[in-house]
Amino acid sequence: MILFERESLNLEAPVAQLLPEFVTLSPPHQRSKREAVTVRMLLAHSSGLPAYEKLFEYAHDRQELLRSAMTTPLCAVPGTRADYSDIGFILLGEILERIAGEPLDQFAQREIFDRLGMTRTYFIPPLEMRKLIPPTEDDRTFRKRIIQGEVNDENAWVIGGVGGHAGMFASAPDLAVFAECMLQGGAPLLKPATTALFTRREETPRGTSRALGWDTPSQPSSSGKQFSASSYGHLGYTGTSLWIDPKRRLSVTLLTNRTWPDRKSQRIKEIRPLVHDAIVEAIERN
Repeated sequence: MILFERESLNLEAPVAQLLPEFVTLSPPHQRSKREAVTVRMLLAHSSGLPAYEKLFEYAHDRQELLRSAMTTPLCAVPGTRADYSDIGFILLGEILERIAGEPLDQFAQREIFDRLGMTRTYFIPPLEMRKLIPPTEDDRTFRKRIIQGEVNDENAWVIGGVGGHAGMFASAPDLAVFAECMLQGGAPLLKPATTALFTRREETPRGTSRALGWDTPSQPSSSGKQFSASSYGHLGYTGTSLWIDPKRRLSVTLLTNRTWPDRKSQRIKEIRPLVHDAIVEAIERN
């Protein structure tokens, strides 16, 4: 949103213009489809890239993993369907770094966290903070240790903990500050028109619930049954979520470690909507 407002990021720009490797490293028969993928499609998860790939199983460092992400085959024609894609957001993170001319964590720290006073938000937490962060998983297969204070996602870990798709740590008060910024129309970071553009549901592909980098309530929704149609939010794999309802001027931050001690439990899918409904109902009763 910041780079778009500064006219550094063109939503309609082909990904190949910003990441030439996305096309040049792919087999010739895939290139025409890949040339059609735009930045907007990455943000709206309509690029045709798959949801997830275990790139970490054969990529051993940042360079190898980014190359693997750039050469991941499309599983749908770009623009025809919306499916959440970690791979797309890995590529988006690399695009943002190339445009900004610096790592994503440094840009975010200076342009967002510091300006909003978010003092407990990081991609890589300081060593003294890590013991205060709840562990996310007892990893028996890849890192073979308890994961605490480091990114849970293996692909993000291989690229150094700073990625477009995963890896940020924050406290609930810090996220409430960020949400209040969004409820103020983006002030002091953004103009209201920019915030409105990115949080509005896309018209295509047909039936999508996705906005640009955000999701909107669908049926059923993790935001429950009470959040307005103008709401927007996002989930995190380990059990985190942020939902913002501009109509009610309400935000709800939910931070859990649902992957502890392993990833088997899916009960967060039942709990999230109930929490949001209970909060709205309690507010309306009072």
